[in-house]
Amino acid sequence: MIAKTLLAGVASLVAIGSVSAADLPRREAPPVFVPVPVFTWTGVYFGTHSSYTFSDNQNIRTLGNNNGTGGITNTQLNVAQGRRAQNFKAEQDGIGNIGGGLGYNYQFTPGSGFVIGAEADVTWTDIGKRRDYLGPAIAANNFIPDPSSYRNRLNYLGTVQGRLGYAFDRFLVYGTGGFAYGDVKYQADFFNTANRLAYFGRYKGMETGYVYGGGIEYAIPTDSFLNRFNFIGGLIGASAITLKAEYLRYDLGSRDVLVNNTGIGPTGSYTSRFKTEGNLIKAGFNYKFGSL
Repeated sequence: MIAKTLLAGVASLVAIGSVSAADLPRREAPPVFVPVPVFTWTGVYFGTHSSYTFSDNQNIRTLGNNNGTGGITNTQLNVAQGRRAQNFKAEQDGIGNIGGGLGYNYQFTPGSGFVIGAEADVTWTDIGKRRDYLGPAIAANNFIPDPSSYRNRLNYLGTVQGRLGYAFDRFLVYGTGGFAYGDVKYQADFFNTANRLAYFGRYKGMETGYVYGGGIEYAIPTDSFLNRFNFIGGLIGASAITLKAEYLRYDLGSRDVLVNNTGIGPTGSYTSRFKTEGNLIKAGFNYKFGSL
């Protein structure tokens, strides 16, 4: 009788335990951790930009090539008297039309870290101004000033540069420098007192030199509202779009231009040395493609 009572008690306890266990919350598997992707600047990119170009030390020097012997016009004296400008400032500035470039970056550590790269770009500067000079009215020219005009033009500027910078996640600061080339046009026209062209000089062609500077670039996050306007990037499969601003100092060197007589009145010749150097400020955007 006692044994039956004990068995009934044990069965009751087991039943109660089962009911209590059913009331306990179920243990679920922990959520799978998905790491947030870390941005990297590594990859190929291409983009476009607009620009503003200005010069601050552009000077045209003119020398006379004749001293008056043999009955040839004393062009050296004309320069000394100021009838032709010995030194003439030819500053210029203007907003460029458009430009574009292609490059590659490599970031050593994703997130924040050093970035190296290379880039080639072309900027259609299309700047050029005519500057006029009026000599003094002296006895040598019958007190009628001798006019002169100069034109210095830079049609486009191309560069091939190396890059070194540091990335703070999506923010990149860098320095740059390398080879520069551009299509230039130099022109000098010297008129006589009757305002007829007496001397002229021309040069049009490619000049080469160097460029250096620096810039900043920012990669727009994928959840930014600005990416709503990035429909082109989506069509071409770009992994990111970046905004950039850059300053460059360029120097394409100097060139001597012979300013020869036209056969009307005066004889002899001059040599005018033109120099092309200045500053370029660029702003634009790049389409970046995934790391290689």
